[in-house]
Amino acid sequence: MNTITLGQCLCGTVKFQISGDFESFFLCHCSRCRKDSGSAHSANLFSSTAKIAWLAGENRIKTFQLSGTRHIKCFCTECGSAIPFYQSKDGPLVAPAGSLDSRLVMRPQAHICLSSRASWDNDLALLPKLDGLPS
Repeated sequence: MNTITLGQCLCGTVKFQISGDFESFFLCHCSRCRKDSGSAHSANLFSSTAKIAWLAGENRIKTFQLSGTRHIKCFCTECGSAIPFYQSKDGPLVAPAGSLDSRLVMRPQAHICLSSRASWDNDLALLPKLDGLPS
């Protein structure tokens, strides 16, 4: 199957279409992913065969690679939203799950780098659940 997935940044400047299927979906708790997501973990999908087509804003994309590592983050220079990127010239496409507008049928397969998770990231499923902002 050749799935078409649409996505964009928060401000809508960068828009893209991914053609192909994702093979894996991980929630990474390493300190680098926590820093660049600003959250407990990153949520990324990976594909060795999918291709990305930029529909708008390709010139507004900035790529940051942490020196001496394979850690990469691509983002919109207007709003800072994470957007998809290729891990390397021949590497997999990495798509931040939150950047996708199309419905995902794939669920995360694993929490990875759990040993380096944030100290406050325990038993979060036990917290109250609200449908909107707290009053």
